[in-house]
Amino acid sequence: MQTQTDSALLTPLNLSGQRLRNRVVHTSMSTYMAKEGRSTKRLIRYYANRAQGGASMIVTEPLSMAQHQVAWSRPRVYDDTQWDDFKRWAEAVEIHDSRLIGQIQDGGRARHEAGRTFSAIGPSPLPDDLSWSMPYVLSADEIRGLIEEFAQSSRRLQQCGFSGVELSSAHGHLFHQFLSPWANIRDDEYGGSWEGRTRFVAELVSAIRAECGDAFIIGLKLPGDDGVNGSIGPEEAATIADLLTRTQQASYVCFAQGAHAKSLEMHVPDRHGPPMPYMDLIRRLKSSTNGIPVMALGRITDPAEAEGILERGESELIGLGRALLADPAWLPKALAGKTNDIRYCVSCNTCWDTIITHNQPLACINNPRVADEAEVNWWPKPEAMTRRIVVVGAGVAGLETAWVAAARGHEVIVLGRSAEIGGKARLRAQLPGGETITSVYDYQFVAAQRAGVHFELGVEADLQTILAHRPDIVVLATGASMFVPQWIPRDIAEDGLIPDFHDALWELVRHTQKQPGTAVIYDMDHTEGTYAGIELLGRLFDRTVVVTPRESITREVSVVARQGILRRYAHLPIEGITLSEPVWSDAFESGALEIRNIYTDARQTIDDVAFLSYSTPRVPNKQLTDALRAAGLDVHLVGDARAARNILAATGDGHRLGNSLV
Repeated sequence: MQTQTDSALLTPLNLSGQRLRNRVVHTSMSTYMAKEGRSTKRLIRYYANRAQGGASMIVTEPLSMAQHQVAWSRPRVYDDTQWDDFKRWAEAVEIHDSRLIGQIQDGGRARHEAGRTFSAIGPSPLPDDLSWSMPYVLSADEIRGLIEEFAQSSRRLQQCGFSGVELSSAHGHLFHQFLSPWANIRDDEYGGSWEGRTRFVAELVSAIRAECGDAFIIGLKLPGDDGVNGSIGPEEAATIADLLTRTQQASYVCFAQGAHAKSLEMHVPDRHGPPMPYMDLIRRLKSSTNGIPVMALGRITDPAEAEGILERGESELIGLGRALLADPAWLPKALAGKTNDIRYCVSCNTCWDTIITHNQPLACINNPRVADEAEVNWWPKPEAMTRRIVVVGAGVAGLETAWVAAARGHEVIVLGRSAEIGGKARLRAQLPGGETITSVYDYQFVAAQRAGVHFELGVEADLQTILAHRPDIVVLATGASMFVPQWIPRDIAEDGLIPDFHDALWELVRHTQKQPGTAVIYDMDHTEGTYAGIELLGRLFDRTVVVTPRESITREVSVVARQGILRRYAHLPIEGITLSEPVWSDAFESGALEIRNIYTDARQTIDDVAFLSYSTPRVPNKQLTDALRAAGLDVHLVGDARAARNILAATGDGHRLGNSLV
C-alpha cells in the first residue's frame, strides 16, 4: 500500500463539472432505514458517516421517483412534504465535500422475496424467472410518462442539493428488462432491436440532462453479463454501452452482473468465488463506453486491490458498497497504512439477508455500529471507574466484549479452551468459502492487544480457575452445543459414538484425500455454516446424503445464498432425502442406515455409510452460571451462551455488553 501523498485513490476527478476529491464511491445499498416512505435521522446518518469516512461520491439506495412507487422502505422524492428531509440529507453528505447521487430504479417484474407481486410493470407479458410474477405491460405513452416523472424527480433532487442521479439499469430490474432480448419481446419503438430496447434508458438520460443541465451527474449502471441464456452477455453489453454513451450525456458507467433468475447470486458476489469477479468483464467492456469514465464494482475489499485497478487504468472510479458498510473509515485507514485496523467486508451477504429476508435495517457482522452517531473510526472513551473482568471464551462474542471493555479502561482477562482464538468462526474459516471470516476475529484480536487484554489460551476454565483471577465481573462466551436427536439411542449418545457435526468437522478439515463410502448428515439446522460443511463432505466422500425432516434443504438461508449452495451441490455427489429421519438399528454396524418418511413411515436404506453426523439446534453452554452467581459474582452471558444464533448476533451482543459493563 502506497503512502497517502502518492495514492491513486486520492487523485481528484471531474464528472459533469462536479469535482470528486478522490476515486472512492459508495455504491447503492438498500438500508431499510426509511419509515413509511420517509427518510429518517438514522438513514441520513448512515450516508453522512460514509461521507465523513472519505467517500467522494455516494449513491443512495433506490428512491421512489414516480407516483406508482410506494414501497415503505424508499423515501418518496415526489412527496412535497419531504422537501426539507431531502435538503437535510443532501446537506449532511455534501458538507463533507462528497457528492450525493440519488438512484433511480424500479424492480419491474423482478421480485426476490417470497411470493408474487401483482403490481409489477414491465416491457412484455413474460413472468419473472424467480417469483413468476406477471407484469402489467407498459404502453409507449406510459413509458414516456415515466420518463417525464423520473426527470422531474431528478430536478427536485437537484433543487434539494443532490449532485446527480444514477440509473440502475442492471440486476434484472425494469430498465434491464427493457434492454434484454430475453425479457423484452416488444415490436414497437421500445423493442425489436438494440436501438429500440435501449430507447427507454436513452430517452431518460436525455430528459434528465435537459431538465437538470450540464452540471449534473448522470450515472449508468449497466448489465455486463446477466447470466441468462438469450439475454445479455459481454458482447451484448458492449453494444448497449456503446449506444448509451455515444451522446456523451452520461457522466460515468459501471457494469454489474446477474439478474432475477438462477444467476441472482452473481448480483452480490460472495466468498465462494474469486475476489473482484467483475474485473475481467470491466476490462473488456471499458473500450465500449466512448471515453466515459468507468467505475469498477464487485467484491473489491482490499485497498491494494483498488489501488492496482486505478494504476493499471482499468477504471477511473472504485465502487465500494459492502466494504464501506463494514468500515466507513476504510479509505483513511488505508491511506494511513493502518490496514490491520480496517474491519473488512467478508462477503458473507448477511447484509443482503437482513434487508431482503428479514425486512430489517442494514446490518453487518463486522460492524456493530452501523449508522450510529459515533461510527467512523470509533474507539471507546476510558471510564472513570474500572473493574476486573474475566471473559470465558475466545470466540467472536467473547473477543468483541473483551476488546471494547478493555478499551474503556477495564482490566480484562480472556480464558480460552483452545490454543487459538476464533471459536466456531475459526472452524468456519476452514470450510469452503470461509477464508475471509478470519478478518472478523483478526480485527478483534488486534484491537484487544491494543487495548491491553490479557489472554490465557489452552485453558479449561472451571470455577476454581475463574475465581483464582478474583474477577468483579465474569462474561460467559462459552458457545453452545448441538442437542442429540431422539433417533439416536441414549447409550450411543452418551458414548459419543455419533459426533455432532461441529465436532466432526474439526477432524474432517484435516483430510485432503478422497474418502470411500457414503457420508450421511441429518440436517435440523439449515444454516449457511452447516451447508458449507456439507459441501466439504461432498468433496471428500464418494457420496453424500442430506436427510432432513423438512420439505427441502436451504430453507432458512437467503435466496441469494441458497442459489449458490444449490448450484455448487449440483456439481458434487450430494443428494437430499426430505421429510425423513434416520432409524437406528444394529444394521448400522455393517454400514446400512435405514431412513423413514416422517408422514408415511415408508422405509429406504442407505448402504456403505462411512460417516454419520447430525447438525441440530444448539443448547447454550451456561453450566457455570449458577455456581459463579452463588460465589457472589456479576455474571453475563453473551453470544451463543445466551442464545444460539449467528456471527451477526455474536458481534452485536459482544459490542453492546462491552460498552455496558460497569
